[in-house]
Parts: sequence; C-alpha cells; structure tokens
Amino acid sequence: MNRIDRRDFLVALGRYGVGTCSLCAFGGLGVEDARARGPSRSPWTHEVEFYEPLANGSIVCGVCPHHCVLDDGETGICRSRTNVGGKHYARGYGRPCILRVDPIEKVPLNHVLPGTRTMTIATGGCNLRCLYCQNWQHAQARPDELDTFDLAPAEAIQSAKDKGVEILAFNYTEPVAFLEYARDLARAARKAEMRVVAATGGYVEPEPLLDFAQYVDAITIGLKGFTNDFYETVCQVELDGVLRAIETIKTKTKCWLELVNLIVPTYNDKPDTIRKMCGWIRRNLGLTTPLHFSRFVPMYRLSNLPRTPVTTLETACDIARRVGLKYVYTSNIAPHEGNNTYCCKCGTSLIQRLGFKILRNDMRDGRCPKCHLRIPGLWA
Repeated sequence: MNRIDRRDFLVALGRYGVGTCSLCAFGGLGVEDARARGPSRSPWTHEVEFYEPLANGSIVCGVCPHHCVLDDGETGICRSRTNVGGKHYARGYGRPCILRVDPIEKVPLNHVLPGTRTMTIATGGCNLRCLYCQNWQHAQARPDELDTFDLAPAEAIQSAKDKGVEILAFNYTEPVAFLEYARDLARAARKAEMRVVAATGGYVEPEPLLDFAQYVDAITIGLKGFTNDFYETVCQVELDGVLRAIETIKTKTKCWLELVNLIVPTYNDKPDTIRKMCGWIRRNLGLTTPLHFSRFVPMYRLSNLPRTPVTTLETACDIARRVGLKYVYTSNIAPHEGNNTYCCKCGTSLIQRLGFKILRNDMRDGRCPKCHLRIPGLWA
C-alpha cells in the first residue's frame, strides 16, 4: 500500500492548493501536530459492530444485504472489512484517500444551504460494482491500495472548524464501505455543531443505516435504475435493498432526502421505466422530494457508450413533472435551466445555478419572495 504521513501531506498542500487533487485538497491541519504524529496505525484496530461469529472462526457481515460470509483472512465485497482471527475489522478506519473542499451542490443537494462549502471525506472501497463507476480508481480499490493518511475524527472536525467549513460531507466513494469511520466523524461533527450530509448508493441494512443517520442532516441516495435486471447487471446488487434503505430514511429518520438517477444510454433510459420510478417516488416519498437526473459520462467499463443526450434528460424531467414531482433537476450538464430551483406554485425563479455554482439566490427565509410559499429543505 502507499501511505503518506501528515507532514508530507502538508508539503503536498503547499504544492497543489485547494481543489487540485483528491488527496491534497484541504488545508488547515496543524504543522506541530503533524510533526508529532507517530507511525501509521494498524489496520486491525477498529472492530465492526454489525457482524455475527460463526463456527470455525468464520463470520457473517451484517452491514449490507450482501451478508458476506468470510473465513479467517477473507475480505468482503466492499473491500473494506476483513475477518482477522474470527473478528471483523474495518480496513479503512481513519485512513481517507479523499479530502476536499466542495460546494454542497456537488453531493448533489439543491435544497440544503445553497452555496455553502463542505469538507468531503472518503476512503477506498464500495459494496457496489457499477460498470460506469465515476470514481472507480478509489471506489473499486481496497483502502490499503491507495495513497492515504491518518486522520482521526476529532482531528478532521477541528481542521474543518479552523478552516471555517461548517458542513461535513461523504461523497466520491460509498460511505457504506467505511460506515464505522463515517459514523464517528458524523458524531464528532454533530458535537461540534457542524451539519453532516452524505451521498450513498443506499445498499445497506436498516440497523447500521439508522445508527449512522442519527448524526446526519441530509442524504442523497443514488436510485440508479428501477428494475432488478438493471441493478443485478450493472451494479451487482438488488433493487429491493436500495428501496428499503430509501424508505427507512424517509419514515424513520429526520434526514432531508434527495434522489439522483444517473441515466445511462440503452441501460436505464426507457421512458416507461422512468415513469414507474417517478410514480414510486410520488407514492412513497411525496411530491416534494427533489429528484436529480444526472448525465452519464463514459467511464470505467462503459467507456464505449456516448454521453447521455440532453434530450433524454429533458424527457425524463418532463415525465417526472407530469407524474407530479415538484422539484426536478438536471445535473452534470451546464448551463441548463434544469440546474435551477423554481417555485412550484407561481413558477418564480428562486435559485439560479451554473452547474454547481450559485449565480443568484432570491429566496427569503426559505420562502418564495413572490407568493411566499415555504420551499421544503434546509435553508438555515
């Protein structure tokens, strides 16, 4: 594995500055503290909470619906949890490979504190195998195969506060793969009165999800398609597990919820399927749940496909609005009017965006300035 200590991390920050690479994109770590740190911690120091021991030293993981049965020395599908001597350990705890300052719109979240910055943290690993993975270099690797550095939850939160960043985010890779670390980071952030947001594929069991979500303010779940065939072929998981997680967030937590559907040409772009998905959202989540239709960019094992046509995204948005959904967006494409937020009552333009950048925000205390409708979301 490739490891860098935190002093080298600070040197790299000086070379690259904020936002230039996945690892070296966040300053504010104390120099004296960096020098004081000793060797990197052992990967076998943080035991997973959600698993059951079986006979002969094997275990069954309970974090996600894969329920991996692992013999001693074996690592789960997520690449981030390993059976060591009959105990289940998290490989990536305290070892992020991504640390960035991003706009919150990049999660994507359009109804949460527009224009604010997040400290985004991720480790390697994922429990999905999406053929079009947009961050495959990190998500489809074990944490110890990547350039990482040691960062305890309390240090991460203090660094964010010192930098004036008030929101902690989990994005780029799958937080389910490092849920133990994400939960402790989120808990430390909540104690420090920071907001916490997350982007996830949502393939997780309800109990560990709720354990994490109690410290989270907003979650965007990638509802990647709406057929079992799509999920099994493209992501190698089952749709029902994702739908169960979405309903759990909606009915059993206080988290603000948004959904994103990345439309892949020839795979999940059929209008009938999109209409069924939007109908399910209306029935189970309500008309005001924001839905983002995201443009596919050729990547990973689907690099042979074209980008999603703009007309396909516009058709999907039109279908969603005809079903009755009130807040429908396009992402990964700009400029486009689908980036903007409009009042669903009077049609007034409320927030104008250029991709992830806020150009204008005319809302007043979370309300439309013209008709005074309260717009659902977290605005303060």
